[in-house]
Amino acid sequence: MLKKIAANQAAIGMFVHQFCGSWIDHPFWSRQFLIADEATLRKIRESGIREIIINTERGLDSVAEKPVAGKPVAVNSVAGTPVAVITDINEPVVSPPEDLPVSDEAPAPELRPTYSVLEEVERARELVARGKRDVIRMFADARMGKVIESEGLQSLVADMSDSLMRNSHALLGLVRIKRSDEYTYLHSVAAAALMMALSRSYGCDEQTIKMAGMAGLLHDLGKVEMPEHILNKPGKLTETEFDVMRGHPQAGEKLLRALADVPPEVMDACLHHHEKMDGSGYPGKLAGDEISLMARMAAICDVYDAITSNRPYHSGDDPSIALSRMAKWPGHFDTKLFQLFVRTLGIYPIGSLVRLSSDRLAVVIEQNAGALLRPRLRVFYSVPQRRWITPEILDLDTDDSQDVIVGREEPESWGLTGLDRLWLNSNIGI
Repeated sequence: MLKKIAANQAAIGMFVHQFCGSWIDHPFWSRQFLIADEATLRKIRESGIREIIINTERGLDSVAEKPVAGKPVAVNSVAGTPVAVITDINEPVVSPPEDLPVSDEAPAPELRPTYSVLEEVERARELVARGKRDVIRMFADARMGKVIESEGLQSLVADMSDSLMRNSHALLGLVRIKRSDEYTYLHSVAAAALMMALSRSYGCDEQTIKMAGMAGLLHDLGKVEMPEHILNKPGKLTETEFDVMRGHPQAGEKLLRALADVPPEVMDACLHHHEKMDGSGYPGKLAGDEISLMARMAAICDVYDAITSNRPYHSGDDPSIALSRMAKWPGHFDTKLFQLFVRTLGIYPIGSLVRLSSDRLAVVIEQNAGALLRPRLRVFYSVPQRRWITPEILDLDTDDSQDVIVGREEPESWGLTGLDRLWLNSNIGI
């Protein structure tokens, strides 16, 4: 029999069948296990999970006492506390997408935002515009053989770090939005923001976080040495052209070596951000721990921004779809770092199109700290009626919300464009 109990009523000897709510909120790798010792029991009680479902056929049972308000009740045989008995679990259960595993071994620190996305987004806009100007100037100086002024870049990184602390999702959402003709420059800004967010989740100190930001800004500097007709080609590259482009990491490292104040970790990220964990990357065909932490972070952030951005030959993927695709590339990324990256952005990052159990479509407009499967949404489309409806804000983490996300959706399959405006302005009409 399956029974739902409060998490603080768990006892040694009980078998946990399921955590109620997002499994990403709890500190256990497995979703089903026996509570065998005090340490495990303490982790459950301190996890923040409110309720769990136990399987009495595989572990400690509870002794029935009497019904309360018409509902069956049991007494926990250890704690002596009434708990609800569930004989038929038919309520919606929030489960992680099967194709997007996320480790619970090293959960990201919970960084509760001090501002909402909408409160931070205007400051983030200014930073993105400033970052674009700084990167354009940096690339121009590099092409002309001038010394790159790092002071302005360091100031930009410091201000981006502040924005990420206030609400990381405002900047992380904005840097994904770019026209195809802006990609070369804004890609560097996006990589910087993503790398700072990931390194902060990893637990790096502030100096290392800002170093990661500089690595993001500089990782593609070698592209200034690439022929313009290849770099800006409006279609896919031929194998010969791609061979030329594979030279940009070495070109970038050479440019950075000419600068006296570039940390070796930044140069390494520039040189090795296209390496893969299985050794099939370039230029060094490094594998596993041969690849530095900074380069492994850069590999994840570089690819995510590339596949979510509009390019001359490619429309950007939906953010959640992109994470799903990346999860299916075995040997490409550091698995634990990628799982941490997912935690950093959210299972459904801002701007993701999702389908609800109520058969409506919605766009993710904000994350709820500690509840990555229950974000705030802007609902705008009825699937049965196949039409737009009056937009409404829905917070899946509120106690009265009955809706759950049942899947991701491809905007193109619904003929939907411009969905980012739904989270950039919560007061917008359709």
